[in-house]
Amino acid sequence: MASPNIEAIRASYAGFRDRDIDGILSGLHPDVEWVHPEGMAKYGLGGTKLGHAGIREFLARVPTVLGGMRLAPREFIEQGDRVVVFGTREVTSRSGRTVTLDFVHSWTMRDGKAARMEDIFDTVAFHELIES
Repeated sequence: MASPNIEAIRASYAGFRDRDIDGILSGLHPDVEWVHPEGMAKYGLGGTKLGHAGIREFLARVPTVLGGMRLAPREFIEQGDRVVVFGTREVTSRSGRTVTLDFVHSWTMRDGKAARMEDIFDTVAFHELIES
């Protein structure tokens, strides 16, 4: 049986899988910080988004840049209020090219919800895909 923190994060990943924004937000604190590499700013995807509204705006932006994405979390490691997830994402460009890229998500929990999520990945590979 997974811890409550891991279960909250799994609920968010299930929301991604099901294309259910409310499901994604279910495991996130209302004032969550959602952090993506600044290297993605060129596409409107970099930087920190704040709260559920910021995440909704971000998720609405993604389809204007990408053709699709599926997340596959593989390993969950918990230490105190931190959960680190290693996984892969299958990303499809708007032109239809698909690649699989590794990710690390660092989640900081507060009151049983994610208060911060940092997405760590190879931005160069992501740029190449977007521009293909």
